[in-house]
Amino acid sequence: MASSGKWRFIRFLPFILILPFIFSGFQLSRLQNSKPKGDGSVGVGRKKFDYIVLGPAAGQGLPNRIQCQGLKAVKRRPLPSFHLSLVKEKISFVTVFTIYNQSLQISFDQKVSTNVSVGNSTYDKTQRSMAILNVFANFIKVAMPRSNIFILTDPASNFPVVPSNAVVMHIPGDYSRNNLMLQRIKSYIDFLEARLSGHIGKQNQVDHFIFTDSDIAVVDDLGDVVENYPDFHIGLTFRNNKDQPLNSGFILVRGTDEAVSKAKAFLEEVLEIYKSMFMKAARMLGDQLALAWIVKNQPLFDAQRFRNPKAFVAEVHRAQVLFLPCAIYNWTPPEGAGQFHGMPEDVKVIHFKGSRKRLMMESWNFFNSHPVDFSDMMCLILKSGRVKYDF
Repeated sequence: MASSGKWRFIRFLPFILILPFIFSGFQLSRLQNSKPKGDGSVGVGRKKFDYIVLGPAAGQGLPNRIQCQGLKAVKRRPLPSFHLSLVKEKISFVTVFTIYNQSLQISFDQKVSTNVSVGNSTYDKTQRSMAILNVFANFIKVAMPRSNIFILTDPASNFPVVPSNAVVMHIPGDYSRNNLMLQRIKSYIDFLEARLSGHIGKQNQVDHFIFTDSDIAVVDDLGDVVENYPDFHIGLTFRNNKDQPLNSGFILVRGTDEAVSKAKAFLEEVLEIYKSMFMKAARMLGDQLALAWIVKNQPLFDAQRFRNPKAFVAEVHRAQVLFLPCAIYNWTPPEGAGQFHGMPEDVKVIHFKGSRKRLMMESWNFFNSHPVDFSDMMCLILKSGRVKYDF
């Protein structure tokens, strides 16, 4: 009898072994067929949307978070006015931006299929990039009207239109997609060298610089950072993330000669670590990994401070580094997990990474339709950003 039972088990063994695969296939099919629900919530499918999908505003009922009633903010946030104390000093923004030429062999039908519409405007891939750059510049015009923008780019790039508050600087280098993050650091270093050489800035005028991605929206004056922390050389934004605690999309440099020199040396060290240790992540994240390596390997540096979203200053690589919380100075609308945290009331910079570019465009259009303050626009952001968009 025992032998008979053994043979029955062996007979059904193949069926038992393939059961997990049958079940996993069923689960995959079910998830792939999931669709957005009527309340705006979204399944885990990868479908992209060409319109904003709204859901409940994140952070409702939590302290120190923006509260909304529909698309109306409960607490109004008036447009910022620039600090009168900064008449002799101002903050300029610096971004690396280039245009990639589309292949002439792409068919007309293929070109049409890549067009994207936002509101009453339709964009191809090149126009899409320029639209983001213009929105980036427009937010700065409103929040910090005295600020200029320096666009660092490939000498081969030819912009159809340059924002009125921007100056284009051609810096030779390799701006290919796979090398862009590495080139960005090189361009920042060249820019700081030009500043030290006297080619940027006027005599007796101190300009502070924020090196940033072009997919951010500045929604408050950042002059208070320069006022409140008079001794830093370079500023970085941090988050509570063990492997990538620092984000390279926002780097602040004080405009004194000493600070510019220290910041340049700091970025040169980042570049060397990047090239020697993190070239496998050259297209994405390599610079952030290099930043984290330098900071964490500094003697006596306490990485536990990244758990508390409060600004602090520490010496790193012979520079006084101001660490600013991403929650205020580099906040990103989450997708999916983390939505319940909401947006801090005192957020100053919103970073529309990755698929959030459409949300950046829609946010500007929403604000531009009734430019009283940024409050209601922030409610639009809180109720969206939950799916992969097509922009």
